[in-house]
Amino acid sequence: MRVITARVGAALAASTVAIGIAVVPAAAATANSPLVTYSFKKLDNAKDRSFNQLLGINNHNKIVGYFGSGAHGHPNKGYQLSRPFGHAIYHAENFPGSAQTQVAGLNDNAVTVGLFSRTNKSSLLNSFAGFYQQNGKFHRVVFPTGNNSNPSFNELLGINNTGLAVGDFADSLGNMHGFLLNINTHRFTRINIKNSPNVTATGINAGGTVVGFFSNASGKIVGFLHRSSGQVVTFSKAGADMTQAFGINKGGLVVGAYTIGNNTFGFTWSPGQGFRKVNDPNGNGSTVITGVNSAGDLVGFYTDSRGITNGMLAVP
Repeated sequence: MRVITARVGAALAASTVAIGIAVVPAAAATANSPLVTYSFKKLDNAKDRSFNQLLGINNHNKIVGYFGSGAHGHPNKGYQLSRPFGHAIYHAENFPGSAQTQVAGLNDNAVTVGLFSRTNKSSLLNSFAGFYQQNGKFHRVVFPTGNNSNPSFNELLGINNTGLAVGDFADSLGNMHGFLLNINTHRFTRINIKNSPNVTATGINAGGTVVGFFSNASGKIVGFLHRSSGQVVTFSKAGADMTQAFGINKGGLVVGAYTIGNNTFGFTWSPGQGFRKVNDPNGNGSTVITGVNSAGDLVGFYTDSRGITNGMLAVP
């Protein structure tokens, strides 16, 4: 038993249960995903136009993200972004008393999740905890285990409308372990993939399907999709050195990024339909897609020719 302390002073009792997941490779795609043409828009907070990452978008077209690279003197600062995107309205969101905050996901009920640190050290050895924010109150989240990295690292990356959040923590060897957290019951559930020492859970949709990535038996990083039924599908882009899934919408469209050599390409993917490369024209070979809503609107980021990391919205 581990007690998680919420900022508002309530003590949340946390219980844990582990689930073992056997992996099944995705069936070969019968065809490429239908061709979709996107309209791309750069969205950077005026407080820092050198480094922005957009990480989540909901069905009310609210977007979350952060600015600041995290280097010493350049801390992460979280925000929410609202329409009209032509004259973007940014609302700061930072865990109280934090030096750094990244807002990583949100649902349609205005609940947000992410991670924060109370330091911004020159060594970059900062301890991070996860959080969720509900009705204006912030709650610190740390997975209940004695096997923590030093400095410790926890994060929440996605949440659905029923209050199921996904994230991960780092152990003493630096391996990542995915988990579910029900913010209503405060119950944790481990997400384990057989024979994998590294599992990162990044997104969850309305039906409870979780996506993320893990190290397979060959040591390669590949994506996974875990349905609420317990079925697990693994997938990777042919020829890619690494495939990472970061989000999934109600219809089962998965988004993420794959890496080939020094180039990173955003993608959409769904079972039986395969991969569709998505790249901002100003960030070809450096685009990462991190979030998707039910309409198929995408958010993410890219690095431009000047080395600046820009937030990105892509609308079909």
